[in-house]
Amino acid sequence: MSALTLYHATGERAGETLRDHAEISAQLAAIGVRFERWQCDQPLAADADSAAVVAAYRADVDRLTAEYAFQSHDVVSLRPDHPDRAAFRAKFLNEHTHADFEVRFFVGGRGLFYLHIDQQVLLLLCEAGDLVSVPAGTPHWFDMGSAPDFTCIRFFTIADGWVGDFTGSDIASRFPDFDQHVETL
Repeated sequence: MSALTLYHATGERAGETLRDHAEISAQLAAIGVRFERWQCDQPLAADADSAAVVAAYRADVDRLTAEYAFQSHDVVSLRPDHPDRAAFRAKFLNEHTHADFEVRFFVGGRGLFYLHIDQQVLLLLCEAGDLVSVPAGTPHWFDMGSAPDFTCIRFFTIADGWVGDFTGSDIASRFPDFDQHVETL
């Protein structure tokens, strides 16, 4: 189940966790974050490659590409037994921004976005069927957990794909990681 939990930037929890998708979407829309529930019922093999994932969701990929004028897309998929899972996880755990907005469509598993907005940090647990679009310039980070198990289609308006501009802040160290947060839900 998708969930949104609000914290103060100091790391102190600031409210209840929202679990209703419409409430989460409305809360995020107020800060310019698009959050939608899409159909996610295409059968995929556990070892499906990028081409198979995109083919399964071709209509969604084409619709979103036309809406945003995307230049490219890719598929990121990690499983608990991936030999480089710790390195992949570490890449996204530090606060960063993008010149481009970050759009992900989760077609399997789940991951946790941390959105740093003014003096608040919103923890957004995304699961299969969730589409999230984080506006350009929004400080954030992402945690896939110590045993990652997710598949996302990522979309880019720039040809270079994912390019993070790291803030150098240690803010991420003040918050529960994916595994700790999921235990509290």
